[in-house]
Amino acid sequence: METGIEDLFGQRLAILGDSLSPASRRVARYINANRAAVLASSAMDLAAGAGTSDATVVRTVQALGFAGLGALKQALLASVERPTTLADDMRRTLGDVGENTSRAVELVFEAHEEALAQLRQPDARARIIAAVSALHPASRIAIFGIGPSAALAGYVAMLLSRAGRRSLNLTVTGAMLADQLLDLRAGDALLILAYGRAYREVVAVFAEAKHLDLPIVLVTDSLDPKLARFAKVVLPARRGRAERVALHGATLVCLEALVLGLAAASKSTAVATLERLHRLRGAIRGG
Repeated sequence: METGIEDLFGQRLAILGDSLSPASRRVARYINANRAAVLASSAMDLAAGAGTSDATVVRTVQALGFAGLGALKQALLASVERPTTLADDMRRTLGDVGENTSRAVELVFEAHEEALAQLRQPDARARIIAAVSALHPASRIAIFGIGPSAALAGYVAMLLSRAGRRSLNLTVTGAMLADQLLDLRAGDALLILAYGRAYREVVAVFAEAKHLDLPIVLVTDSLDPKLARFAKVVLPARRGRAERVALHGATLVCLEALVLGLAAASKSTAVATLERLHRLRGAIRGG
């Protein structure tokens, strides 16, 4: 991680890192490698990710000169928000692995293991259950995701359909998104996949949801907190490590858990829908 005038955490880590205990150094390295995820994490989440206790996390934060986790997050926010490009992220990732293909594969496994460990924590599980409760009463679930998240949104829409749930995809960019937003109505709920800055499309979706008083479940690890606070439930699904190439495995696991939870909440409907799907496939095959 590059240091700079706004990277207070990086500066303090460089100066004080050698004076930390082995457990605290492990926590500090974890925070440094997962800056965006830290913004959406509790001390317990960080402890799980670093393989230590939440008390060690608190001691590490204080040893680095921060009054508490909140002060650390404020210091990290500036470094996370610095402009970056996909090429920059790939350059940093390849810098981590060099030309070692085996190490590149292992890095992906490690990043997903860290993200899944966070999803297994009681708080994350409780949020997924809360998200099911928020979406279950809806007559239809609208799924917003653009860029790579559009493919995930399409996949979730198919799973929801097989579970007997009506859905609506909000996956285009620019002015054409307005045409999709026209179809939102009372009784809908929003499942939003969004990361990073509050770009104009996600701002428009949040604004229309607020206008129609629709509940929002947000899947993110780094969306602008000023916008994220309007979500009824926030699911902290990490996309790999901070300032490295985005990895969507944890997001996919989170979404599949959410859909299966919704199927369990309407078991008879889900089973009946899949039986109908089987009948329709047979009709198409002519069998």
